[in-house]
Amino acid sequence: MLAEDSVLLRDGLVGLLRRCGHEVVAAVGDAEALVAAVQEHSPDVVVTDVRMPPGFQDEGLHAAVRLRTERPALPVLVLSQYVQRTYAAELLDSGDGTGVGYLLKDRVGQIEEFVAALHKVADGGTVVDPEVVRQLLRRRRDPLEQLTPREREVLALVAEGRSNGAIAQELVVSEAAIGKHIGSILTKLDLPVTDQTHRRVLAVLAYLRA
Repeated sequence: MLAEDSVLLRDGLVGLLRRCGHEVVAAVGDAEALVAAVQEHSPDVVVTDVRMPPGFQDEGLHAAVRLRTERPALPVLVLSQYVQRTYAAELLDSGDGTGVGYLLKDRVGQIEEFVAALHKVADGGTVVDPEVVRQLLRRRRDPLEQLTPREREVLALVAEGRSNGAIAQELVVSEAAIGKHIGSILTKLDLPVTDQTHRRVLAVLAYLRA
């Protein structure tokens, strides 16, 4: 079962998998179709991208976590151009921790390595890209270490309950500059965009825990 929004890459992966002797029961382009196809076909293993329609954020990874919650024994291999650490950690912790993998898309170019990873995940093994491991370990040390001194200063003022305007006055900069700092902070803290969470509050909680 394959989920990838890029038609070119999706068709390429389908061809590669078939040449390696695998049957692709379905190849879809968005997270909702992925969940529906898994329910319909009950595949032996799922390969999915992280960023897919409609938001092109982390829909594919979120769907993978959901599928692993509903079907703990379902092997899932996630491919990504970057490390989405929040859901990556949830994915690797899902089920009993077996039959799961997270690879950066650069690995797909190394065909033998990709196919070996797929076989390992399908057989119940765990495959994690070294870069994913590095970033997850760094996150556990200090989620604020990526912030600049100015961004830490802005976050400290946010934690005091200050508005963007009030922070701008305090630091003698424009409100637009504060908005950019806060956007950068939310990105660096790897806070997912969802309807159930308030990213500014999550940033404050991360600051207080640190």
